Amino acid sequence: MISVQPSSTPPSLADFDDKPREECGVFGIYAPGEDVARVTFFGLYALQHRGQESAGIASSDGGSISLRRNLGLVSQAFDEEDIRSLPGFAAIGHTRYSTAGSTLQCNAGPMYADTDLGPMAIAHNGNLTNAVQLRKELISRGEEFMSTTDSEVLTRMIAAAEGDTIHARIRNAMPRMIGAFSLALLTPDAVYAVRDPMGVRPLCIGKLDTGFVVASESCALMTVGATFVREVEPGEVVRIDADGVNSLGLGLPHRHAMCLLELIYFARPDSEIMGDRLHMVRQKMGEELAREAPADADVVVGLPDSATPAAIGYARASGIPYSEALIKNRYIGRTFIQPNQKMRQTQVKLKFNVLPEVVRGKRVVLVDDTIVRGTTSRPIVDLVRQAGAREVHMRVHAPPIMWPCYLGVDLAAREELIAARMSVQEIGRYIGADSIDYLTLDGLFRAIGKGDKRFCTGCMTGHYPVPTFNQVDKMALEHA
Repeated sequence: MISVQPSSTPPSLADFDDKPREECGVFGIYAPGEDVARVTFFGLYALQHRGQESAGIASSDGGSISLRRNLGLVSQAFDEEDIRSLPGFAAIGHTRYSTAGSTLQCNAGPMYADTDLGPMAIAHNGNLTNAVQLRKELISRGEEFMSTTDSEVLTRMIAAAEGDTIHARIRNAMPRMIGAFSLALLTPDAVYAVRDPMGVRPLCIGKLDTGFVVASESCALMTVGATFVREVEPGEVVRIDADGVNSLGLGLPHRHAMCLLELIYFARPDSEIMGDRLHMVRQKMGEELAREAPADADVVVGLPDSATPAAIGYARASGIPYSEALIKNRYIGRTFIQPNQKMRQTQVKLKFNVLPEVVRGKRVVLVDDTIVRGTTSRPIVDLVRQAGAREVHMRVHAPPIMWPCYLGVDLAAREELIAARMSVQEIGRYIGADSIDYLTLDGLFRAIGKGDKRFCTGCMTGHYPVPTFNQVDKMALEHA
């Protein structure tokens, strides 16, 4: 049995960030006696940064699965009536940014499937590089698709796999699914946490007094009052039910390939990944950047909020004072009112104001986490100059982004990436900086302190851990 909320008109997007975009965040809970839908709502709220296009919750009462999903932010997608209509002792949730499949009601997660073992719902973070091939195969076997996402392909692959248990079907489907997938899977009597053998996207487990939760990031555990237990291992399947947390073992061995952008930018700084708090890791990135790319300057300023920790680290290692100078409008991410042409030409001013007292007459080190297209770096440099800065030296605490991502990050096509078209010096001239420099890949690995064998460097080197699909295949999936 399934009940789906009617669609509503999606809000318009005002995208003023030249930043990578994540695909989604997932959350799951097994906790008899808890209002699991409400806990899931707040878990998704903590994961809102991972996706702002749609949100959904599925719950189980032991016999059936109920589902509510809608376009918009978590706070827009659900109301009190929705939460009350999701009974049970277990639930999963999903917040989405699309990299495969457009922004449509039918593409909102979690995905649902009926199987001969009972109903099942899946929340998926990641991207399958062979989704078009798998979709065609499933259609040839009589499957009918309701969406255009690889998440539904993955769901139907598991539902249609051989096996007498859900665990067996997950295991039999996993070798066919090439790419990134961290999953929260709901059945009538259990929640499963699944991570692909490369461990591209994060996934962790937390403990409540009444049960357990799984989440893309540990920040969501803290929000709902859960204690961090551990991360789900690459290739691991974990079942959470009345017997507690049970690891069902690891899958086929594979080269681990954690996404570096999770550590640089995506995950919240209060999250813990690979045993370290990201706020501290990003400070170390800034320290390495100061050693590799020093600047003769008077003040260090970070672009809020994602580059703030690295700016603090840069200041500490360089001895140059740190100060906040850019004030961010934190409510600009989504609006129903589109800017006119004049506002579009100065759109960065909708997001940032500069404190002139901090930069006037000074040589400024401006720290950012990434430069993707370069479309907002120049206006920000101009803002700082207009506020009176004598010099602006751009420092980026990640290597240049030169290649697209095929594992769940929206980085634009290669020809749109500024570092693929220009040298570092040319980028500096283009954005109007007095100097520019990036953290090297070696410096990044020194800051992370885990070696260089556990990460995906595809967007920086063009060397991917899995075969990739080209843009024709991606377009075919979106229009299938």
